Amino acid sequence: MAEATGKQAPGGGALGIRLAQASQIIDGSLKHSHEATMPPMTVSVLDAAGRLVAMKREDGSSLMRPEIAQAKASGALAMGMGSRGLAERAAGFPAFIASMTALAGGYLVPVPGGVLIRDESGALLGAVGVSGANPDQDEECALAGIKAAGLTGQVGGH
Repeated sequence: MAEATGKQAPGGGALGIRLAQASQIIDGSLKHSHEATMPPMTVSVLDAAGRLVAMKREDGSSLMRPEIAQAKASGALAMGMGSRGLAERAAGFPAFIASMTALAGGYLVPVPGGVLIRDESGALLGAVGVSGANPDQDEECALAGIKAAGLTGQVGGH
């Protein structure tokens, strides 16, 4: 079994986040939200190519939460920065972010809660998107989940 190092797999596909790591991130994020008594949450983990690896939507989580969580993660991957960085960029360059959101088919949400996932060497493994509370709390849950998996999160730009 290949390691999640960002290297190439034998068939040529890029390696990234593993299902076991994605599950740890999701469970760590939800554990944090429960400890902080946040509303029902949805957590999505995408690999470095933007493919969904795992998602959990808690009972009572509102209708659009899966799409929002995935769009936070997808936007972070598309722009190479956490969605907090996208929010900062949107404040200064709203037309650019609006254009990028349109190009991404709506899968770019420029508010905190989308965090890039990196391994110990700094290689990009994927991204997590969290939705359900306020954006700062969503990001807090994402970071807690990434930490629980022994990985590093990137919330802004470089």
